[in-house]
Amino acid sequence: MRAAGFVLAGGQSSRMGSDKALLPYRDRRLIQFVAEAVRDAAGSVTIVAPPERYAHLGLPVIADEIPGEGPLGGIITALAGSDAEWNLIVACDMPGVSAAFLRNLLAEAVRAQSDICLPVSAAGLPEPLCAVYRSSSLPALRAAFAAGVRKVTSAFGGLRIAALAGCEPSRFANMNTPEDWRTVVEAAGRPRYPQ
Repeated sequence: MRAAGFVLAGGQSSRMGSDKALLPYRDRRLIQFVAEAVRDAAGSVTIVAPPERYAHLGLPVIADEIPGEGPLGGIITALAGSDAEWNLIVACDMPGVSAAFLRNLLAEAVRAQSDICLPVSAAGLPEPLCAVYRSSSLPALRAAFAAGVRKVTSAFGGLRIAALAGCEPSRFANMNTPEDWRTVVEAAGRPRYPQ
């Protein structure tokens, strides 16, 4: 299995008031925590974001080829920059992900031989920002983007989708506001600010 991992961090964090990817979480930055889980699952990790923002973390960073256009642009950038068939793509603000869960997601994608494999909650809500995208999905995603589509799941027309069903929604809870961050931190324990 040729796999690669990517973490999307190109957003503006406007509701947070500061860069949420750099918030402290379990003795490291949040983006480092998510990147470690992705690397452990996929064997590699690259951040998709402005390089000047995250180069100091010592992780590979590629610039979003379509900045300011939301996560679909980041997904397209990741796929365009990958030489792997299976691409694990996760948003930087999901502290509930684990390497074990992401390995299972990759295994399900390979088993299903779909274009996209994504978790779906018991309530039927898909999570396209913690998903596996096969390289074959890139042309369709590019075409949808060119046609004006920006919602990620709306770009899935004509692609073969596999669902990892019954996933716990809290695994994908993201942090958009200071209140979200406080809730997550309280559940994880007191943060220590990395040096």
